[in-house]
Amino acid sequence: MKIVITGGGGFLGQQLARRILALGSLPGPDGQPRTVDCLTLFDLAFPPQGVSDSRVEQVTGEIADRDTVARLIDRRDIGVFHLASVVSGGGEKDFDLAMRVNLHGALHVLEALRAQGSTPRIVFSSSVAAFGGDEMPPRVSDLTKQTPLTTYGVTKSIGELLINDYTRKGFVDGRSARLPTVIVRPGKPNAAASSFASGVIREPLAGVECLLPVPLETVMPVAGHRTVAEGMIKLYSAESAALGPDRAFNLPSLQVSVAQMIESLKRVAGDRKLGPIRVERDPLVERIVAGWPTATDASRALKLGLPVDTDVDGIIRAYIEDFLDR
Repeated sequence: MKIVITGGGGFLGQQLARRILALGSLPGPDGQPRTVDCLTLFDLAFPPQGVSDSRVEQVTGEIADRDTVARLIDRRDIGVFHLASVVSGGGEKDFDLAMRVNLHGALHVLEALRAQGSTPRIVFSSSVAAFGGDEMPPRVSDLTKQTPLTTYGVTKSIGELLINDYTRKGFVDGRSARLPTVIVRPGKPNAAASSFASGVIREPLAGVECLLPVPLETVMPVAGHRTVAEGMIKLYSAESAALGPDRAFNLPSLQVSVAQMIESLKRVAGDRKLGPIRVERDPLVERIVAGWPTATDASRALKLGLPVDTDVDGIIRAYIEDFLDR
C-alpha cells in the first residue's frame, strides 16, 4: 500500500516516516495489514539529510493546490497522515494563509481520499490549541467544549469536525490526534508560539543563549517526539469499531512548567556546558500560550494503548540520542 505524509519534510513528519519504514506494514483501508511499498513525503521543502530509503519519494508542492493533492492521493490502497499546517504564531500573523493551508488544504486531502471510494484511513494532526476561552478548565478532556482563541486553533477544531463527518458518511476512516506541545524539536526556532518549549532545552545544549518569551512558571502539556510518532501510528492502526463516532483524541502528555523543564535539562546534561537562559517576555506569545490548557485528560487514548512519556528527563535523553549523539 501507499502511505502519504503531508508535512513530511518537517520534524514530526520525518520521525513518522522513519518509524513507518521500520515497521514495514500498516493496516490498509480494509483493516488488514499491508506492506508499505511506497511512502510519499509531501512538503514545501526537505532537510538535506532526510529519510533515505528505496520506498520513499519526496514531492514538493502546496497543500492548498487541489490538483497537486489529487495527484498525491492516487491509489485505493492508501493511507494518510495529514500534518501540513501553518503553525500558531504564523496563523495569527497571516489569517488568509492559515485558512488557505489549514482549512482548504485539509478539505483537498479529504476530497481526494473520498474520490478513491475505498474508505482510506487518515490521521489528522490536531492540537490542544483547539481549546480555549474563559470557561476552559485547566485540564481538558475529549468532551471539553472547544472555543479556540487563535486562527490556528479554529482551523484545527474545524478539521476535527470534518474528520468526524467524512467518517460518518463512509468517505474515510478518520482519526484526529490532538497533540500537546511536542519536544524537543531540532534545528532553528519556528513560528509556533510553543517554539520556546524546545528552545529552552535545545539552545542551552548547543551552548547558545535562550531567550524565553514567557515566565518560568508557565505550565503546559508536553510530549516527546518518539512518543507522539508512536501514538499517531497506534491511533492510525486502531480498529475502527473501537473508536466511536468522535474520532478526536487527546494524545497523552505530561503537565510541566518551564522551570521544571530547565531542572530536567540540568539533570540530564551532566557535565555538558549549557548556554544561558534569560526571560525576555513577548506579549503576543504570552497571550497565545495563556489561551491554551495546562493539562490534558487522555483517558480515551490510553484505553487504545497509546504511549505516554515517563518524565521530561527521558524526553531530553531521547533528543540527545537522536539528534546530538547520532
